[in-house]
Amino acid sequence: MVELSRARFEELVADALDTIPEDLTGYMDNVVITVAESPPEPGLLGLYEGVPLTERGDGYFGVLPDQISIYWREICQVCATPDDVVEQVRVTVVHEIAHHFGIDDDRLHELGWG
Repeated sequence: MVELSRARFEELVADALDTIPEDLTGYMDNVVITVAESPPEPGLLGLYEGVPLTERGDGYFGVLPDQISIYWREICQVCATPDDVVEQVRVTVVHEIAHHFGIDDDRLHELGWG
């Protein structure tokens, strides 16, 4: 377990977002990324809730933003070092953004993004 302030964790999430190429972030639409304290179920490091871009049709309008939650305490709990936290945050952010683009867990595992 790594002790890390929420403020520092939020900086790590922002840093991870900065590593996403602008070519991809330019396509992100109607999505909010937040840091949450604890997941709704143990072991969950991040969660995407919404309608993936690949499933949005002509009737998609006037809806609340998709939500990506990155779970601060859970990630700190599963990591042994601060460097592990940095890497896990990056992997989790990429993983959840991929869901926004319609990529499922099986394909993410094939690609090495847990």
